[in-house]
Amino acid sequence: MCTKFIVIGYLSGFATRCAKRYVSTMPRPVVISGPSGSGKSTFLKRIMKEYPGAFGFSVSHTTRQPRPGEQDAVDYHFVSRPDMEKAIANNEFIETAEYSKNLYGTSEGVKSIKKTTLNPLYIFIEPPSLAALEARLKGRGTETEESLQRRLEIAKREMEYSRLDGAYDYKIVNDDVDIAYDQFRAILKDDAETVSSLQNGS
Repeated sequence: MCTKFIVIGYLSGFATRCAKRYVSTMPRPVVISGPSGSGKSTFLKRIMKEYPGAFGFSVSHTTRQPRPGEQDAVDYHFVSRPDMEKAIANNEFIETAEYSKNLYGTSEGVKSIKKTTLNPLYIFIEPPSLAALEARLKGRGTETEESLQRRLEIAKREMEYSRLDGAYDYKIVNDDVDIAYDQFRAILKDDAETVSSLQNGS
């Protein structure tokens, strides 16, 4: 499960891709899940650009090597496996996952997060079909045939889980990125504008 969070308000020090939105004075996480290639990062970058200062984006840790164009502490915190295993032993992550022999310390896994007391809002970003997702992943040019098939199998399970009653509060099918983003924005708009107003002193 590939999950990301955004943070609405003044938060720092998160070790995971994690987000919180402020409802009154209590922060509530917003869990944004979906298969790799569904558009999560695109939506997060757009809403953070639209509401500068209202959102923070905490960054995952991983033991894999950076891909071309990825920056340390921006896309991921790239760390050694011994350092990552030590952090896991110290319970420094909400959840960890291992994919293709690489460890990820993120807030991945809605099932795991539901066992905590965070009480987040759950949003699932879904591709229009597995065929469309396969085309997107191939377009990245970063997957071997083996890793592509593995991602598609994981995506199939994630999409099946998303159909269970109560799994998510919102589901967005990303067939048209602009329409899907408008739906995503509408969910977070009120809280983002409230935080922006507070920051501007209005």
